[in-house]
Amino acid sequence: MAAKKDTSWRSSTGLTVITTHINADFDAFASMLAAQKLYPGALVVFPGSQEKHLRDFFVTSMVYMYNIVKIKDIDLNAISRLVLVDTRQASRIGKFADIVHRPGLEVHIYDHHPPMPDDISGTVEVTQMTGAAVTILTKILRHKEIPITPEEATIMALGLYEDTGSFTFRSTTEDDYLAAAYLLSKGANLNVVSDIITREMTPEQVGLLSEMIEGVTHNTINGIDVAVSRLSCDTYIGDFALLVHKLRDMQNLDVIFALASMENRVYVVARSRLPEVDVGKVAMAFGGGGHPSAASATVRGQTLIQVEEKLFGVLYEFINPQRSARDLVSTPAIHVEAGVILRKAHDLLTRYNVNVLVVKESDELVGLISRQVIEKAIHHKLGHLQVREYMTTGINTVSPDSPLSEIQEKIIGNRQRLLPVVENGVVAGVITRTDLLNVLVSEPARIPEFAVEGGSARERNVTGLLTERLPEKTIELLIAVGEVADSFGYNAYAVGGFVRDIHLCQENFDIDVVIEGDGIEFAKTLAASLGGRVRSHEKFRTAVVILQNGRKIDVATTRLEYYESPGALPTVEMGSIKLDLYRRDFTINTLAIKLNPGGFGTLMDFFGAQKDLKQKVIRVLHNLSFVEDPTRAFRAVRFEQRFGFKIGKLTSGLIENAVRMGFFGKLSGRRLFSELRQILEEDKPVMALRRLSKFNLLKAIHPKMVYNSDMEALLHSVEGVLTWHNLLFIEEPFQKWMVYLLALIKHLDEGIAVPLCDHLELTHRHRKLLINERIKAEACMKWMASQETIRNSDLYKKLRPFHTETLLFMMASTTRKSIKRAVSNYITLLRSTKTLLSGKDLKEMGFKPGPIYREILDSLLDARLNGEVRSRTEEVEFVRKSWKV
Repeated sequence: MAAKKDTSWRSSTGLTVITTHINADFDAFASMLAAQKLYPGALVVFPGSQEKHLRDFFVTSMVYMYNIVKIKDIDLNAISRLVLVDTRQASRIGKFADIVHRPGLEVHIYDHHPPMPDDISGTVEVTQMTGAAVTILTKILRHKEIPITPEEATIMALGLYEDTGSFTFRSTTEDDYLAAAYLLSKGANLNVVSDIITREMTPEQVGLLSEMIEGVTHNTINGIDVAVSRLSCDTYIGDFALLVHKLRDMQNLDVIFALASMENRVYVVARSRLPEVDVGKVAMAFGGGGHPSAASATVRGQTLIQVEEKLFGVLYEFINPQRSARDLVSTPAIHVEAGVILRKAHDLLTRYNVNVLVVKESDELVGLISRQVIEKAIHHKLGHLQVREYMTTGINTVSPDSPLSEIQEKIIGNRQRLLPVVENGVVAGVITRTDLLNVLVSEPARIPEFAVEGGSARERNVTGLLTERLPEKTIELLIAVGEVADSFGYNAYAVGGFVRDIHLCQENFDIDVVIEGDGIEFAKTLAASLGGRVRSHEKFRTAVVILQNGRKIDVATTRLEYYESPGALPTVEMGSIKLDLYRRDFTINTLAIKLNPGGFGTLMDFFGAQKDLKQKVIRVLHNLSFVEDPTRAFRAVRFEQRFGFKIGKLTSGLIENAVRMGFFGKLSGRRLFSELRQILEEDKPVMALRRLSKFNLLKAIHPKMVYNSDMEALLHSVEGVLTWHNLLFIEEPFQKWMVYLLALIKHLDEGIAVPLCDHLELTHRHRKLLINERIKAEACMKWMASQETIRNSDLYKKLRPFHTETLLFMMASTTRKSIKRAVSNYITLLRSTKTLLSGKDLKEMGFKPGPIYREILDSLLDARLNGEVRSRTEEVEFVRKSWKV
């Protein structure tokens, strides 16, 4: 029985057509199939020819069931929506290029290629640098929970494995692996994939490969070795790209361009392992395209010799010369000794009109120090301190022969504005950011987006990431924020921990928004549009939008903060998004995602946050960060332990310096307590407390607060008791941080604990727990230790006055199993014990209301606790036997 064709695409509103690039491969076809799942009833139309292997696949498969239509059967003017997959270049979509600019046409793009000058602008654009385009669409299908059959999963896996070279190409990403795992879970047949991907070469292909090997020539172009192979044959032989890939691997070539004249066309296939050679840009000069590491083009109307001549001209234009540090170095290197005070270092900056000084000690390079750091230190009246206190250590250096790529990575990639050139252990000179930019400006093909004075952001679109990791309701809120901001002409950004945790796959639905404009005015309008209310803080230009369901959106005006003195609260002025992010504590918290409709999902990274997230490191943005706000040291430890990161070497040194300089003594107790409490509320705070101790930060809370092996054992005991209590699923509110704090101050007597509570500005309830109850708990434990046996009723009376926090602390702090069991018995059983009889029952039994009620019920509770009565009948008998009416 013939399969029934889906004709829902013939709607009154026009056609939806899914297409891809000419010479479509498996990734293109797999992406078209996946897109058809997103656009049910859409037509699949190839714009031109397909690779031979794909054509063969059509003959042996059931792809006729997927609504594929020939382009000659389509009325292009009837198309109302064009869906492009695996390309966005007008030059690669054949006749469809004639309609992409037609008014009223919707263009939806799903592509994994880097941007090119002739890219089409889409109504919807989902682009991401992945190994295969089908990876992007697989992620969307998974998020939308759209079912796929095993046959569909197999075809999609074919595209994924082919375009990633079975995950061996350097363009392969983590998302590609995740997509493969998902497709396997949906029944993708790897036997089919393997049979098609790892096919044997035909005799014709073996002969062609042999001819290619013999015809390889090596050419040095601007210092780069480029291999070129050219051949001619009368008939078309398929899988030319596979042969080029084998040639590259067999001869271990870094760069290979293969030209083949077959029938009436010249095919160009290129592979590159070097960042200096972007073969995608080279292929584009021939009307093709691809990635920096793999690309192709098909040339008509030119001979093989013409194409080869043009290729060399393009290569000389696009391949950058191999410059070295020796060509860029400035001498001499203006330096300062590490022991010189900051005021004198500032004089050197002024005298030589430079912004960064090399720091030496006994002729050895030990660091760098910038004008910004020195001037901030002098502003904080620290000009008498030595340079070594605030210099940047652990800096990058290069040798005179280091290539331009290494220099660019260390200055721009690592944001080090001055790079010492070291030869035989001696600083021979320096390369400044300006020196590098002067070279890059003359070579525009190599200038990355962020390599401009003033530090532009690295940008990429993360709409797909948002779709994958955020609930639909959250994305709708973000869209609403962007639309309201647009109505004011403001830019809106999601920032801070919200963005950080998206990248770390951590659940965090506390939305933080920054507005380049009046944040409070914006918040009021947003609240009105969402049916919520606003709570604002005029001094800091912040607001909280509280929605009807209780969810909150924190809104801030982009601002610049400065501190009048170390540890003081900041003074706030209006600023830009970059300045707003620069005031933040650590680089990992400086990511921003634009929310305006025109650029929704654009991730902005000014300060290398993505790199630090990848390397799992906590870094401050400038060397005076802990001078301005010492509480950041506590947050550094908290984030380090929460995420399993490591505090950077320089940042660690700056924390130690802030402790040594006594800056924490200038903090208010309230701010110290807030940071300590947040650490104690973490899932596993013990390791964080150990790190605080290593930095001597516990002594910033109180000099007598110690951390030793006994304290660590007690804290681990608290951790175990809290885990036990959580498993009881007792629905009662308690503050677990208080249990840890009780442990931390266990060794402090009342004469120390009282001033500590005063300093931390604790509430009356917290003081009662830390002082009064703690002392009574210690006395209670001594009493329990002195008893051979304890009746349940006596235990109940002893423990009833204590809060849950104190009871858990007692269990954790005792070494006696009998006491631990007793408190456990009270928490799990005795505490909830109640009499079945009430005062009403006593009245019905004939007892007159009065103090006797309390006497009777207390005795009755004792009897129930001790197991003397178990039922209502026994309680009645107990009362009648013990008291007369």
